Amino acid sequence: MAAKEKESQDQRDFTHVAIAGNIGAGKTTLTELLSKHYGWEAHFEEVDDNPYIDDFYKDMRMWSFHMQIFFLKKRFQQIIKIREEKKTVIQDRTIYEDAYIFAPNLHTMGLMSKRDFDNYLSLFETIERFVTPPDLLIYLKASIPTLVNQIQRRGREFEDSLRLDYLKKLNERYEAWIKDYKTSKNSKVLIVDVDRYNFADNPEDLGTIINKINVERLGLFNIIS
Repeated sequence: MAAKEKESQDQRDFTHVAIAGNIGAGKTTLTELLSKHYGWEAHFEEVDDNPYIDDFYKDMRMWSFHMQIFFLKKRFQQIIKIREEKKTVIQDRTIYEDAYIFAPNLHTMGLMSKRDFDNYLSLFETIERFVTPPDLLIYLKASIPTLVNQIQRRGREFEDSLRLDYLKKLNERYEAWIKDYKTSKNSKVLIVDVDRYNFADNPEDLGTIINKINVERLGLFNIIS
């Protein structure tokens, strides 16, 4: 079999790839780069068209429930679309992160009432029955200084008010979640240390990640540490 034909066959191994990670970890950038490299269709997180995002960062307590419901709806719509399409899709953030990281973090910090959180969780649990995990989850692990630096570099005005304790608590939840995800979901996982791999600016680092993805596509398990 010719190399080009083999590569084409290998690229059909996955139908759904997702990138997870904290705010500022580089999910959108890596989604764009991998979409371009593999020819995968990219599904991005709704940010610019999110009607709640500006209000949320100004008053998290007031708008947290609205924000999470909006993201839950959008990501479920993405999953339905992924199922209907016959091509490989790469998704910027998963539906699991909203339910297991962002919503409970807001509730624990006193920024979402118990009534709203219970309502949200009940809705997610209903939806989850119709959700299957991605074929490959790429988790972008980053320290707080790296997150802050990258958030400042992209210069989104609504993120200027982000609290450090908010990012720290999200990071802690991400670490706990990814450990559970690796054992509870029938899905391949790659963990990319963003402090070490500057895939946005260094083609060699991006190449390393692509090589690791190709290993996963051949049915092996590996972690970038």
